[in-house]
Amino acid sequence: MERAFSVFGWRRSAHPFFCQRHACVLNAFRGCGCLALGLFLFSCSPPPHAPSEAPLGEESALLPGYIVVCIIHGDGGYLFHDPDGNEYRADEEALAGAKKVAERNSQAEVFIFHEKRRRHFLLFFPRHDGEFYYYRNGRLLAQESYWRDKGQSRFDPEVELYYRFRAEQRPRPVRLFLYFGHEIPEIGGAGYDASYRKRTFTINELVDGLKRITRDSTKFDLIALSTCYNGTPHTISALAPYARYIMASPGNLHLSYFDLHPFEELDVGLRDGDVSAFAKEFARQSFDRLTKDIQTEITVAVYDVDRVQGFLNSVDSVYDRALTTLKEKAPTSIEHCDCAEDSAYVLPGMSEGIDVFYRPARFGRSKQKQGHSGWECFKLPK
Repeated sequence: MERAFSVFGWRRSAHPFFCQRHACVLNAFRGCGCLALGLFLFSCSPPPHAPSEAPLGEESALLPGYIVVCIIHGDGGYLFHDPDGNEYRADEEALAGAKKVAERNSQAEVFIFHEKRRRHFLLFFPRHDGEFYYYRNGRLLAQESYWRDKGQSRFDPEVELYYRFRAEQRPRPVRLFLYFGHEIPEIGGAGYDASYRKRTFTINELVDGLKRITRDSTKFDLIALSTCYNGTPHTISALAPYARYIMASPGNLHLSYFDLHPFEELDVGLRDGDVSAFAKEFARQSFDRLTKDIQTEITVAVYDVDRVQGFLNSVDSVYDRALTTLKEKAPTSIEHCDCAEDSAYVLPGMSEGIDVFYRPARFGRSKQKQGHSGWECFKLPK
């Protein structure tokens, strides 16, 4: 900037007023430039680590007995209204709930990843679109902003942060994975992120992330999907190698349907190490919460991965053909249905290993439907 003004140097001795005015202008430009640069650097830099009472490596006396990994997708339309008309953003509500879980568990290690819509500072400078929170033993030890699109794979940044901060583990901690977001597509997946319209996200990308987090071949004890329509044979089969139990909805539910209260006292809910009972209680409380506020059909299911494997093996080829048909015909809208409405899936033991919490809609065609198989399929275009 000074070089740009130097071309006027010959005038400095020619006119004292010009020299004073020039100096003021130069100082003003310097001040504005420094301010803009400072604000830009502030907007692009991650916040400092949250203060902790001890370095990360000095808490071995309280090794976590529980690991909770929580991914909250907020790069989409998550605005909703409660029955009283109050306005909320579901991803922000989920973030607040996850932080409460992290703060109230003195023996847990909690990783929270909030995927946000990309925004710009002063219209030109992009801001970080990921926020990471790391809690151990009820205390926030680190908070970092990050770029979500840095890496070849969808969850490269999250996997890197997970392994950078994780603690030395007990022989067998209880491992829990929570995902909040829209329906995770099984095919296509373009436009899932509002900020990256050409970037795809399907169940395969989620599986890739889980595979790298569980690279020691240790499964998550529970994977819970707070999404619509992911209680399908393909989704459960894809997640099965990385979970003992899976909680998902075969129906159309909002991301906010999780009731995280059972997670706030893991020492109580998992006192006996009974993950199956904990998952069912988690599902029941979420179901009860929904029935108070929602008039549409409600379905929440818990899948025992080992027990549903027989059914999944039997219908794998049938479901794959359905997905292939959808790819080829590319319908403008995909209509879902209970798999029990398609004779190709009605097999002995179809609902074995599934605990289904179901209530029909208060109105419409499904008002008379009295139960659900726990599996969601597609109505193929004719």
